[in-house]
Amino acid sequence: MSYELGICGAGNMAEAIVRGAVDAGVLAVGDVIVSDPSAERRGVFEAMGIEVIEDNEPVITGAQRVLLAVKPQVFAQLNETMQTIEDRLVVSIMAGISIDTIRQATGGRGRVIRVMPNTPLLVGKGASGIAPSAEASERDVAFVRALFGAAGLTEVVDEGLMDAVTAVSGSGPAYLFYLAEAMAEAGAKLGLPADQADRLARQTVLGASTLLNTSEESAAGLRRRVTSPGGTTQAAIEHLDASAVRQHIQDAIGRAEARGRELGG
Repeated sequence: MSYELGICGAGNMAEAIVRGAVDAGVLAVGDVIVSDPSAERRGVFEAMGIEVIEDNEPVITGAQRVLLAVKPQVFAQLNETMQTIEDRLVVSIMAGISIDTIRQATGGRGRVIRVMPNTPLLVGKGASGIAPSAEASERDVAFVRALFGAAGLTEVVDEGLMDAVTAVSGSGPAYLFYLAEAMAEAGAKLGLPADQADRLARQTVLGASTLLNTSEESAAGLRRRVTSPGGTTQAAIEHLDASAVRQHIQDAIGRAEARGRELGG
């Protein structure tokens, strides 16, 4: 087989994975083949020097490892071709499709690893939960960690915790965007021009995130450092606590986890 990695699906996430891996030297452009029905999306990969085709079958049959980056509803269309997998690594970023379901599609022969990345992978700051099947080897896991680690953090978890990963980091960027949206709206209500309020909120989220990521101190410790007794921040935090915002956030993440289990049904 002439390709190190065959990718079914040329969406934004697949693009981020490939760009990160190529930039980090995990893969060379000649190691990868990608399939997608969209000429526009194929063009993105073609411009990177990646081999692209429309049909999924040569990707699945002609690569040492396969990455399934298609929408879950498309997976059923791959079933017949998946029977050719035999003893190869199959990596899936399809939400809600279990390892068992993928292994059944391979006739029980594939070595499967599920991954739940998040959208900051697009800027090299992703967080990816990795759940290997019992058949996956240490070498398989090391490859997947290198592939996704080229564009962010990776954490290996049991598959039973993938819904928790989805709720915390998979959906997590939306929670931060929600906060930034509320901060900008509040600034505008307090009299700031909307564009200034938006820029201040964006930069504050960026700066605080960078500080959190580079500091050895916990999030709680950093928050306490900003919260001077009797000051403006304390007044805001006291209001958040009185409104049970922390509990509401935890409940919301719990609801996301429960919805993930429902969808995986």
